[in-house]
Amino acid sequence: MLKNSTILIAGISGLVGSALSRALQTNGYVNIIGTYQHRQPDLPFNTYQVDLRDQLQVAWLFQKVKPEYVFLAAAKVGGIMANNTYRAEFIYDNLCITSNVINSSYLSKVKKLLYLGSTCIYPRDCPQPMKEDHLLTSPLEYTNEPYAIAKIAGLKMCESFNLQYGTNYISVMPTNLYGPGDNFDLEKAHVLPAMMRKVHLAKLMEQDKWQDVLDDLQVETKDKAMEILDRFGVTKNSVEIWGTGKPKREFLWSEDMAEACVFIMKNIDFPDLTRDMKEIRNTHINIGSGVEISIGELARKVKEIVGFTGELVFNKDKPDGTPRKLTDVSKLHSLGWKHKTDLDEGLRKFYAHYAQTDSGNPENT
Repeated sequence: MLKNSTILIAGISGLVGSALSRALQTNGYVNIIGTYQHRQPDLPFNTYQVDLRDQLQVAWLFQKVKPEYVFLAAAKVGGIMANNTYRAEFIYDNLCITSNVINSSYLSKVKKLLYLGSTCIYPRDCPQPMKEDHLLTSPLEYTNEPYAIAKIAGLKMCESFNLQYGTNYISVMPTNLYGPGDNFDLEKAHVLPAMMRKVHLAKLMEQDKWQDVLDDLQVETKDKAMEILDRFGVTKNSVEIWGTGKPKREFLWSEDMAEACVFIMKNIDFPDLTRDMKEIRNTHINIGSGVEISIGELARKVKEIVGFTGELVFNKDKPDGTPRKLTDVSKLHSLGWKHKTDLDEGLRKFYAHYAQTDSGNPENT
């Protein structure tokens, strides 16, 4: 990519897209364009409100912008509760977004595309750590199966367009991400931001800072706040955590993920990933730290950083999800990139970010 190349970030207002925009600016790229759907980002370059599920809107966008490079970061995302509740939306919306952006990239002769998936594409009982070759070797985790299938379809779409049309579309599978621009919605957020917000609210209650609680929840009365807090297991004495706390997860600071994506876009092409392959498959690249932590230990770290002195209550009647999700990042390391931010440092920065914004963000697509 040249510094003045036209670069489109599909889904620029979310956690991933906003991190990508900052990484590109830091690396000196000046012609960045973004799309958003729900929340207009405050950025110093052109953005367009586009429903990427709509084929005609996407076609219009590509004709107007004429991007040379595309980062496909847009997705309907959420935690275990949202994935299991809105199954139809998670598969439909993500299939539409992916199909429309990839096909329009092909029709517009985009030079290169980077597609961002998720490590939930791997089987529920996948060997650990999860290698790229473990894809489609056994059943998926039930609670997020629709989302995972949609992400696998996008990965295979990139491979298929490359093989049939000679395009240069790279797929990356980031591990669990957290950072500025995250979604803190108590119902739809991923585990870490939801956990951090619940513990923060419990601390405010513990300190009898009810106006801060009302401001955070964006409600006017204590009764309404209590109704919400009770639904999510938050009191001044305790915070409910779903499951046993035993499942292990890997987390990556979103700024590190974005730097990895820019590095791959600049330095890695599809042929670099297919050498010595008899059958071209599993060409995607895991992006992660290669370090895991149990949900229970994560909750204890969050509690300490937030400064809440009450109890953590693990609700064993709620689903645990996949037992482990540790990525094998040896392929990424062999390509020349490694993460910089460890979890303790990242959690401190993450809480400072949340305490500064102090409100639950809407869902990002």
